[in-house]
Amino acid sequence: MSAMAEASYRRLFDLAGKTAVVTGACGILGRRFAAGLAELGAGLALVDLDAGAAAALAADLARRHAVEAIGIACDVADPEAVRRMAETVEERLGGAQILMNNAATKGGDLDAFFAPVERFDLATWREVMAVNLDGMFLVAQALGSRMAERGAGSIIQTASIYGLLAPDQRIYEGSEYNGRAINTPAVYTASKAGVIGLTRHLATYWAGRGVRVNTLTPGGVSSGQNSEFSRRYAARIPLGRMAEADDMVGAALFLASDASRYVTGQNIVVDGGLSAW
Repeated sequence: MSAMAEASYRRLFDLAGKTAVVTGACGILGRRFAAGLAELGAGLALVDLDAGAAAALAADLARRHAVEAIGIACDVADPEAVRRMAETVEERLGGAQILMNNAATKGGDLDAFFAPVERFDLATWREVMAVNLDGMFLVAQALGSRMAERGAGSIIQTASIYGLLAPDQRIYEGSEYNGRAINTPAVYTASKAGVIGLTRHLATYWAGRGVRVNTLTPGGVSSGQNSEFSRRYAARIPLGRMAEADDMVGAALFLASDASRYVTGQNIVVDGGLSAW
C-alpha cells in the first residue's frame, strides 16, 4: 500500500473541525469517550447532571488536547433542559456533528433499583426509564433533528449486553458492587433493549438526510465489582476477563468518524465474545 493511500485512510478518523456532544460525560464510559474524541481533534460539549464535574472535565480535556470544550448541566429526562442544552451547543460551538448518547441512571435509591422482580416498584421503573430511554430519545430528537437539517451527523447510543441477552443469575451469588449485593434488574434490560430498537428506527428515519445512527453495546465493564463477581463474570467470557472502560473507546471513535460512513442502524457489540457462545 502506498504512503498516500495509507494516509488517506488515517484521515478518515480525523475529527478536527467537528463538535461532539457526550451525555453522561462524567461517568465511567463518558469520560473515556470524551477523552478519545478530544484526542482525535473534536470539540466537545460535555453534558452531565453535575455542572462542576462537567466544567472541570471540559477544562482538563481542552488543556490536554488543545480543543474547545464546554461543560453543560442537563437532566436528559427534562425536555426543557434538553432543549436549552441543544441551543447552548448551537450558540457556543456552532452545532454538533457527533452525539455520544450515553447518559443512564440507576435512580436515586439503589435498594429500590436492585430489588427483585417480585418487589420492584413502578415508580423506580419509571425513574430509570425516564433517563435510560426517554432521555435517549429526547437528546437524539433535539440534536439529531439539527443534524438532519444540516445534512450530516453521527449518533452513537450506548446500550448494554443485557439489552441483547438475559443476565445469568448465577453470577450474582456472592457478588457485590461497591460493597452491596447486586443483580441486573428487569428495568435495565428493558431500557437497553429499547435503545437498540430506537437506534434502528432513527437510522432509517434520518438515513436520507445524512444522519447515521448506531448502537454501541458494551459487555460488563470493571467498575467497582468485588473479586467474586469479576471471577464469575470472566468465566462466562471467551476472552477471559471483564472489559475495561477503554475497551469501548475504539468502537465509539470508529462510529463517530468517517471510517464508518457506510454504517448505520447497526449494533456494535464489544463484549469479549460473550454473545458468541
